[in-house]
Amino acid sequence: MSTPVLVSSCLLGLATRYDGSDSDCQDLHRYLQRNDLQAIPVCPEQLAGLPTPRRKCWFTAGDGAGLLQGEGQLCDEEGRNLGAAFLRGAEQVLKCATLTGCRTAILKQRSPSCGTRRIYRNGELVQGLGATAALLKSKGFRLLSEDDLSEESG
Repeated sequence: MSTPVLVSSCLLGLATRYDGSDSDCQDLHRYLQRNDLQAIPVCPEQLAGLPTPRRKCWFTAGDGAGLLQGEGQLCDEEGRNLGAAFLRGAEQVLKCATLTGCRTAILKQRSPSCGTRRIYRNGELVQGLGATAALLKSKGFRLLSEDDLSEESG
């Protein structure tokens, strides 16, 4: 029986990115098959009720961990604070994980929701976690990104 794993839906080829495109990752497809994993597709922004396409978003202060603590700030390109929406999406992803028994997530690096090590803050790529990645990490999930798959596939 396959083990369920949360996966950013854009990495699976679904057009859920902010600009309506995908980030289909063939390494991911091979990794899932090789390791007998059942992908549970999630898009935190869509689960939060944000449209696709949507305006580009980034952190203006802190990162997802800070957002969870009430210290970070995440805005769209027009300056609207969307931190609450991103936290709502993160909670919905956590609910999906609970319903499906997932304890691992493969998330889109550099995303304001899904970044596992790097995110954008004020247009600059910096160390940090996205909102969903931060929530999942705080709950003890194993987090991977598409950048980790060649290291993990060994």
